[in-house]
Amino acid sequence: MADKEKIVKIAGLTGSLRKNSYNKAALMAAKKLLPENTELEILDLSDIPFFNEDVEEEGIPDSVLRLKEKLSEADALLISTPEYNYSIPPVLKNAIDWVSRGDDTPIYGKYLGLLSASPSPLGGARAQYHLRQVCVCVNLIPLNEPEIFIASAHTKFDEKGELKDETAKELIKELLAELVKKVRCQREENG
Repeated sequence: MADKEKIVKIAGLTGSLRKNSYNKAALMAAKKLLPENTELEILDLSDIPFFNEDVEEEGIPDSVLRLKEKLSEADALLISTPEYNYSIPPVLKNAIDWVSRGDDTPIYGKYLGLLSASPSPLGGARAQYHLRQVCVCVNLIPLNEPEIFIASAHTKFDEKGELKDETAKELIKELLAELVKKVRCQREENG
């Protein structure tokens, strides 16, 4: 199989720790909408400790090392984030803070697909735009289109957490296809 056709591995992250999170449900929907030769692994951030340089100097915690390893194996990232007070949740920012440190950052220069789900009428838009600011500093490359804001999320998922909104599904498919395309182009450029 040529490098261009090799499986594209995507790491999925959400900033919500809630059991019935709309954003985790959106990532689960994305798993069902993947292009051919693509894998999506949703990573758990619940055991990542708060970033602390003193802890870092003593040795990076095992949970952070596991996260860095999974992100190193990924070709791209897909983040589905809720909006907390016009921003991204602390659990997501904290994970980014941990993995962006040092010379071996596993996210540097990787493409990022963004989506958000929120009961609000804006669908988490402000969180996405704040996350884009963070991406500049850590050199993650967010895709500009399509923008996916699943507004009034409580009406877009059924009682089992299945995404029932066809427009959102189509946009997620489009985002995933574009993410895979960017990864394959990056592979060609890097030889």
